[in-house]
Amino acid sequence: MNRPQLYGWLVVGLCFLALSLAFSARSVLGLTMPFLEADLGSSRSFVSTGGAIALVLMAVIAPVAGNLVDRFGPRILLSAGLVAVGIGMVLTAGVTEPWQFILAFSVVAGLGFGVAATHVVSTVVSLQFERNRGLAVGIATSGSTAGQLLVIPLLASVLATTGWRWSYLALGLASLALIPVVLVLIRRQRSGDAAAASRQAAEPLGRRLSFLWRSPVFHLLFWSFTICGFTTSGVIETHLLPYAAACGFPPLASATAYGVLSAVNLGGMMLAGYLADRVNRPLLLGAIYILRGLSFILLMFVANDLSLLFIFAVAFGLFDYSTLPVTASLVASHLGLRIMGLAMGFLSAGHSLGAAAGAFLGGYLFDLFARYSWVWVASVILAIIAGLLVFAIRETRDRTAVALAGAE
Repeated sequence: MNRPQLYGWLVVGLCFLALSLAFSARSVLGLTMPFLEADLGSSRSFVSTGGAIALVLMAVIAPVAGNLVDRFGPRILLSAGLVAVGIGMVLTAGVTEPWQFILAFSVVAGLGFGVAATHVVSTVVSLQFERNRGLAVGIATSGSTAGQLLVIPLLASVLATTGWRWSYLALGLASLALIPVVLVLIRRQRSGDAAAASRQAAEPLGRRLSFLWRSPVFHLLFWSFTICGFTTSGVIETHLLPYAAACGFPPLASATAYGVLSAVNLGGMMLAGYLADRVNRPLLLGAIYILRGLSFILLMFVANDLSLLFIFAVAFGLFDYSTLPVTASLVASHLGLRIMGLAMGFLSAGHSLGAAAGAFLGGYLFDLFARYSWVWVASVILAIIAGLLVFAIRETRDRTAVALAGAE
């Protein structure tokens, strides 16, 4: 393995760690929601709205962050994102009033979630790889779930002994500690094709926006990825653990099931990235969406059956974030590396808006009906629609290239 390849995999590792911390910080809200309600004297709708505000802010900042990656590279952006996540989580650990929670978690940490995010990482990694791009993106972005594999069960134990505030403090300090590593080790070295793409990214923003607006592939990917946000970050990350608590499961058992989901998710993302280099990607992506939607049916029958919760965790985990490396691969080939950061930023914005809708709707319907059934039904229908949208995309990759990738 030559030096550029070694550096590329170093970037993959650092991006993996950054996403591990940022996504664990996002997911801890679902675990601590009942404690926040009690300490702040607020309702589930309020806390859910706080999570939704963070997701909306992520949607606003994502295209800006994506455009900046195209223009200036990853080093400063990832560092700035980790700064915001770290400070926001430390501040959240000390909140005593509802408005303070909105400011610390929803605004400050929310800004960080929008920058230290998968759209930035997938773009950075894609620029480093020409071969095995799907696998590299799959490994790097799997940090979004790998950190939760250990962190969420660990935080559940912390909750039982020291309280929820220490969970937020630990995540904040860990995020801040990673910043010097990113500043020292990530530089702007790129392959020849990626460097050319970076020069092309300097063309006027209006021209690049016009290109995306007129692209049918972009719209198909955008709306399917928006639905993706509803069915993952929106309803599952925010409401699966509160739903499990409402079903009567203890916090540690529920968090362990979430850890299983994260473990399978990790493998699913890597597998999807590997397959994205070798098979028809629209068919792969559409199948992932539809199978994810069908897995929600299991949640309707969980009740007091803990084993069924674990079965759902396995089924959903396999098709959770596995859409990301396949989507990134399609963006790189159908829209181009020159505009990938901006395109992924807009896709991430749609994902966040869908997630905000899912987070808010889940809390609203729970307060209204004291049940989540209608949210699960909506998730089934929407995921199937996302799969059908993706099926309309044509695979343009040369079959010879696919065969060569499979032979590696």
